[in-house]
Amino acid sequence: MERSDLAKKLLEWWGKNKRVFPWRETNDPYRVIVSEILLHRTKANQVVPVYNEFIKKFPTIGALAEASFVEVKETVYSLGLLWRTKALYKMAQDVVARFKNEIPIQREKLESLPGISHYIASAVRCFAFGYAEVLLDTNTVRIIGRIFGIRSSDSSRRCRTFRKLYEFILDKDNARNFNYAMLDLGALVCLPREPFCNICPIIYICIFGSHRLDKLKCEKYLSQSL
Repeated sequence: MERSDLAKKLLEWWGKNKRVFPWRETNDPYRVIVSEILLHRTKANQVVPVYNEFIKKFPTIGALAEASFVEVKETVYSLGLLWRTKALYKMAQDVVARFKNEIPIQREKLESLPGISHYIASAVRCFAFGYAEVLLDTNTVRIIGRIFGIRSSDSSRRCRTFRKLYEFILDKDNARNFNYAMLDLGALVCLPREPFCNICPIIYICIFGSHRLDKLKCEKYLSQSL
């Protein structure tokens, strides 16, 4: 399977199996940045009601900047991690003060904001502004590692090799959907334990998946032969 075939198969699968979340229905950088901060190390389904309430209370970056710290804390407390409240609150005030209520598009300016990591900056640039950004998180490094037969770990998110491999397979003309598809593949199919390799749309380009299926077939054959 060629690189273009991988993207085609992945996006075809995603078209039928995509997860639907409110932050995926917008390219508003404010809403994207809020969702990414809320999603950090938190399951998406848990974030949905908090995100909806947050946007209802603070519909713009200006409204968030004018809110009290207590208001913000009360809105997101159910997700835990106090740093979220501090990041959202300080980020909004910083954007208003330094960038005239406009979330910047440049990476260095995004990463200069409180709570905005390299990953969140990449997500905002991709999902809000349409840049072909590499998104390396726990799910996507696992997929990359399995495709190319490389052992992955949490630190792989910062590994140049994994970044280069992701850049190699990334559909740069459709990066937004490609990245969403990778995230959904990791959440629905390419699980940390007992992945569903038999229904993976890119199984034939995946070293790990192909070997795993061959092993399962062999074990099944041996058990039937005994």
